[in-house]
Amino acid sequence: MAAPQGKVIITCAVTGSIHTPTMSPYLPITPDEIAAGAIGAAQAGAAIVHLHARDPKDGRPTQDPEVFRQFLPKIKAACDVVINLTTGGAPTMSTEERLQPALRLKPEVASLNMGSMNFGLYEMLGRYKEFKHDWEKPYLAGSDERIFKNTFKDIAYILQSCADNETRFEIECYDIGHLYTAAHFLDRKLVKPPLLIQSVFGIRGGIGADPEDVLHMKRTADRLFGNAYYWSVLGAGRNQMFVAAMSAVMGGNVRVGLEDSLWLGRGQLAKSNAEQVAKARRILEELGLAVATPDEAREMLKLKGGRNVAF
Repeated sequence: MAAPQGKVIITCAVTGSIHTPTMSPYLPITPDEIAAGAIGAAQAGAAIVHLHARDPKDGRPTQDPEVFRQFLPKIKAACDVVINLTTGGAPTMSTEERLQPALRLKPEVASLNMGSMNFGLYEMLGRYKEFKHDWEKPYLAGSDERIFKNTFKDIAYILQSCADNETRFEIECYDIGHLYTAAHFLDRKLVKPPLLIQSVFGIRGGIGADPEDVLHMKRTADRLFGNAYYWSVLGAGRNQMFVAAMSAVMGGNVRVGLEDSLWLGRGQLAKSNAEQVAKARRILEELGLAVATPDEAREMLKLKGGRNVAF
């Protein structure tokens, strides 16, 4: 489904479980840093912010709802951005642990991965020699034998658990088969249109970021969902802006942010999430497209509204 009047939703993934703190001094870690990163992204033009949490002592990924409560009210009080909470957490977590923030805090949107997969981060070991915390190097090294588990049962459990919350989902698809899984859950009426399909490109273990890969994802999603979905993309690492521009040209939406890439350009670390959002916005506007406001995104995605959350 194309955005009305050329409106494009920018999602910003503020911090995440992919990167470790020492890889960039600009990656938000503490609750105050995450709040500031999200607010800055919203001010730069993001309609949605996708949020993980970290233990402020050592940057370790956490799904403790009480840590989320340390920054969510600050974001809500400062701006009207749509808040999207992860159910992905980290591949080392149980499904029950990953579910808790979305279940208890009842956000407008939550992310949900559509399949179990290899999720290889071990190649980062060749790029970084020093680590600030003792958990970081083993976390990366262990990813060559780690499965990110998202079974049909896991996916159904998360969807059914959150059904009464009226939370809608950012449906994350790392490969073509994940689109078919999303169609399966649409057939089972565990998700309802319009779907927000987030296609992920460039993660080791998922589909690549070649233009043919992007086109293949879009063609398949169009065939499976017709006008019952909105398409968005994220390109990991150096693929971020290239894939975003491709999506925009094809009538899609975009996701940027320091969770997905630490870089603003070749050899240049992004100093904030807002810098990446501003760059994506410039690209969109140069293409003659307008950026959707949070309320326009709510209307497009049929969200329940920012007042109907539990934080």
